[in-house]
Amino acid sequence: MTMPLIKLGSGARYAEAPNLSISVNGTAFAYRDLGPRGGVPLVLLNHWGAVLDNFDPRIVDGFACKRRVIATNYRGIGASGGTAPVTVDEMARDAIALIEALGFEKVDLLGFSLGGFVAQDITLKAPHLVRKLILTGTGPAGGIGIERVGAVSWPLILKGLLTFRDPKSYLFFPSTAHGRRAAKAFLNRLKERSAARDKGPIPGAFLRQLKAIKAWGRQAPQDLGRIKIPVLIANGDDDVMVPTVNSTDIARRIPEAELVIYQDAGHGGIFQYHADFVSKALSFLGA
Repeated sequence: MTMPLIKLGSGARYAEAPNLSISVNGTAFAYRDLGPRGGVPLVLLNHWGAVLDNFDPRIVDGFACKRRVIATNYRGIGASGGTAPVTVDEMARDAIALIEALGFEKVDLLGFSLGGFVAQDITLKAPHLVRKLILTGTGPAGGIGIERVGAVSWPLILKGLLTFRDPKSYLFFPSTAHGRRAAKAFLNRLKERSAARDKGPIPGAFLRQLKAIKAWGRQAPQDLGRIKIPVLIANGDDDVMVPTVNSTDIARRIPEAELVIYQDAGHGGIFQYHADFVSKALSFLGA
């Protein structure tokens, strides 16, 4: 059962958005809903192991000034119930069911990393549901290096533990002066919410999602030419998790695709250049 809808104006901040829950086929899905009512809502799909508090507040707030924004959790992640799926296919079907349960006939999607895999699959499975698509730090099924995300990530996660730094400093940002400053600012933004924070991911869910990522990397390529809607693709020029060449590949294969590559940036290029990204994305969604 959906919790009572709290209407938030364009001045609402993500750090203060209430935690909501809706039952979808017997599973409770956690989400947050903010921004002005009316128009096509923007649904956010996040990265491996991410909970609601891993969405960048500057990006969410930037969108919510103009658009209704729905931030969601995958099944088995954070406060969402159930067991985390081990395929992108299952995550996409969950997201379609969630969107329909919320009563939306048409949405825009923004998928970051794993969320980009899911967003592509949603668009191919339910083309009637998606108006515009934003893919960031992501790649296609069978993309270069995607099955090695775990092999690339574990040493950097260990490095984070040994240096007492959040591993996202190494996973999402380059080890340049600009990258280090951007990483620090991003991680500070993720701490802005002081109350009613989401639950962290359990290790089992984290590992099950990694299985889904590996399977996506080994999957046969999809026919991205079937995506006939406008698509905005963004990444950094040196993505160590999902190699940047995958963003170029998606842009080449989707007829109405626009590509933005940020210099001196990595997997989290949209966080490093959040103001520019929000401006470009809002223009894209409003065109």
